[in-house]
Amino acid sequence: MGQVTLTEKIEGNVARSVNPQGLQRMMQSQIAVVREKGQYTGAKRALILGGSASYGLASRVTAAFGQGAATVSVGYARPPQDNFLGAAGWWNQVFFKQAAEAAGLVAKNFNANAFLPATKRDVIHYIQSELDGPIDLLVYSIAAPKRVNPFDPNEIWRSVIKPIGKSVTDFTVDLAHNQLLTTTTEAATPSEITATEHVMGGEDWELWVQSLQAAGVLAPNCKTLLFSYEGPAAMAPIYHDGTLGRAKRAAEASARQLQKQLVPSGGEALISVNRSVTTKASVVIPGFSRYCTALYQVEQALGTHERAIDQQDRLFRDMVYGSRREVDTLGRLRPDAMELSPAVQEQVATLLPQITPVNFTVDLPGYQQFRREFRQLSGFAVPGVTNEFDVEKFADLAF
Repeated sequence: MGQVTLTEKIEGNVARSVNPQGLQRMMQSQIAVVREKGQYTGAKRALILGGSASYGLASRVTAAFGQGAATVSVGYARPPQDNFLGAAGWWNQVFFKQAAEAAGLVAKNFNANAFLPATKRDVIHYIQSELDGPIDLLVYSIAAPKRVNPFDPNEIWRSVIKPIGKSVTDFTVDLAHNQLLTTTTEAATPSEITATEHVMGGEDWELWVQSLQAAGVLAPNCKTLLFSYEGPAAMAPIYHDGTLGRAKRAAEASARQLQKQLVPSGGEALISVNRSVTTKASVVIPGFSRYCTALYQVEQALGTHERAIDQQDRLFRDMVYGSRREVDTLGRLRPDAMELSPAVQEQVATLLPQITPVNFTVDLPGYQQFRREFRQLSGFAVPGVTNEFDVEKFADLAF
């Protein structure tokens, strides 16, 4: 292909194009955030399930460049093929591996479906044959549209983002056209609720822990984390009280079960309730983009805004391996405490009613921040990076 000019494509709230050079620069930026804060004592060998983007990728960056850990990532993203440049998640793992190996760190990527038993077997074989010891950090950060029943391949569970009990009408941003639209989401059926629990709950997390333990590749003192979300009252009907919230409650039940298994040997199973950040998964949640527009605007004024890498480094540095744990009455880590503080939420609640389809404008500072972060997930709108791309320059990069 040689030299090409990349065109950014956004359909609704879905990015359809990538700029690999921008993604490489964003990877360098995330690493710099961690390095600036220095090394801290943590994991030696980390397995990141869902390590191709957002919270999973940020967890891998802080494990490697903050803790000095060897990292294994399972991501699932389309590689480059013919005239398709590949998905952002594929490039994220490529550029992470490049940076980690340049720093003398072990980095192994699996581009595979984490739900499949075959993937578990392949990862276990790699740990047994290539790593110098068992996994002592397991991060579960998977958001997926579907999962095949591991005990019946003919059954496929599909997750949905819907309220429970009654429909919900809210405003959501159309990132392609910079408009605020009114959307109505119908209530989930009982089968949709159950399917979402199977996909987005903790069942597969438990299967991974059991598989790793049975193979003897999980360290006795292993810490394992799954990421949850509470959000503000404004998001409760579609999230906390909806299908995703129901799935997170199931994941928390899995955490309690895993805690019983791991604690006797010195391990730990943790739920981290993370803050609202811009991810490819979160932007399709009805109402989320409008809430973030208000939240980011308030946080910009207060100087408290965090991206995924900022929060994850703080989470692992201070709470998982540090002495500044913030937990709630359920024992969950709460790095979202700043976002949900009364000081922030009172201002957000005042601003939200002012963001309507009638008066919405792209000039809102919070929306500018949100849209810029969304574009950067695909490598666009990155300072110092143009849309001119030399395909051959990146052709030899190894996955």
